[in-house]
Amino acid sequence: MTQDTILFNDTIASNITYGQPDCSKERMYAAAQAANAHKFILEQSDGYETVIGEKGARLSGGQRQRLSIARALVKDAPILILDEATSALDSESEIEVQQAIEHLMENRLPL
Repeated sequence: MTQDTILFNDTIASNITYGQPDCSKERMYAAAQAANAHKFILEQSDGYETVIGEKGARLSGGQRQRLSIARALVKDAPILILDEATSALDSESEIEVQQAIEHLMENRLPL
């Protein structure tokens, strides 16, 4: 994970499950909850079906990071590379992203 997240001009659901076409909604919701993203997603106009714009332009930096964390949780990769994932965030967003990263790092090797 880097400061610059890779998000597509698609729905929140599609961005979380990118590369995992067989991902169930339950797994996607669980990943979003663990990434501290579920609440802000439900506050969006269309929830998980909200289109977020090119590179997630309609979201804050912290929201974009939490979607990336949710995607990583869905992917369930055993190794994570973290590169200053919170350095460009405000203090409130940084706390939420740090908590999400702690969930993400459980049973994984962070680099």
